[in-house]
Amino acid sequence: MSNKKQIRIGLIGTGLMGRIHTSAYKRIPDFFPEYEHQPVLQAVCARREDKVKAFAEQWGYASYETDWEKLIARDDIDAVDICTPNSSHAEIAIAAAKAGKMILCEKPLSRTLDEGDEMVKSVEKAGVKNTVWYNYRRIPAVTLAKQIVASGKLGKIFHYRANFLQDWTINPDLPQGGDALWRLDVDAAGSGVTGDLLAHCIDTAMWINGGIKDVSAMTETFIKERVHQESGNVQKVGIDDACLFHCHFENGSLGLFEATRYARGHKALYTFEINGEHASIRWDLHDMNWLEYFDHNDDSHVRGWRKIHITEGEQPYMKRWWIPGTSIGYEHSFIHQAADFFHSLETGEPCSPTFQDAFETQKVCQAVLDSANEKKWKDTGVEWKG
Repeated sequence: MSNKKQIRIGLIGTGLMGRIHTSAYKRIPDFFPEYEHQPVLQAVCARREDKVKAFAEQWGYASYETDWEKLIARDDIDAVDICTPNSSHAEIAIAAAKAGKMILCEKPLSRTLDEGDEMVKSVEKAGVKNTVWYNYRRIPAVTLAKQIVASGKLGKIFHYRANFLQDWTINPDLPQGGDALWRLDVDAAGSGVTGDLLAHCIDTAMWINGGIKDVSAMTETFIKERVHQESGNVQKVGIDDACLFHCHFENGSLGLFEATRYARGHKALYTFEINGEHASIRWDLHDMNWLEYFDHNDDSHVRGWRKIHITEGEQPYMKRWWIPGTSIGYEHSFIHQAADFFHSLETGEPCSPTFQDAFETQKVCQAVLDSANEKKWKDTGVEWKG
């Protein structure tokens, strides 16, 4: 590491994403050794000292803090990684930008458009590098789908459909709020499946198929009240448990999206399918190393859906890993995004999705919620350049 430019990471948050991001940083020197910039696990921050100290010791951080403002103020921190509930993204990111730190922020960017707008303005004013962890872009099969669409092989796109199905909140006795269940608390999360699950689908869709112009949506909250873990009181549930919307893309294609936490039997079923005039592609997170492809130009006697196994070295990212025919996993998408961020420090190019890109996704999410509340079509105002 002595001949490398060390980027000293300050991680805020020790939950699931804190662990996954840390794992990604630890693998970059092994699998991307030629990159000029390399991460150093400098400090981690969480409110409980016993918890953050144990995290630092387990994962190899040199130090810890219990106050994120102190972490940001440190001279030995170059990049701040925000892995906290959505309610603190804006405050932390704005402070980090003012301190001149690079910022890697978990998705979604913010709870509201006002928060997101302030975050974008802050990083642009400070001129700091930034990215948002929409990791599904970096799954090799998804990246290949993007490349195939960009090549024109599908021809004019007619349809884009996606869903993200889970079942973990069906129990009416499940409380809301607190460290583990903040996603059910509207004050902490901002929204339910729209910001948590559909945001992933929307980011991927616009990255592959271009901007979403307008939406018509409906949402449902199936369990109306839950006990709040912090207060012990029964409170109204303010998040959406399920959401459906359809839309027009700027390229004229139609979109159909669904997300729910009430699909019994599904833990994380994320799929998308794209239909064009010449060909179609589809992908399934549960079979993440395969991309399905149908080409109408094939001879009729062999025409049909084919499965492409994404393990060859010439396919996206795969030269970094194992021999052809063997697979990688979910965590590798985070390794790829972190590596792309450090490589962007060499090239000077933005590491997408930037705060601005993620703000465009936030516009769609807000239009979806507004449409459902007002029961009418809503323009998104998206200006997609990604």
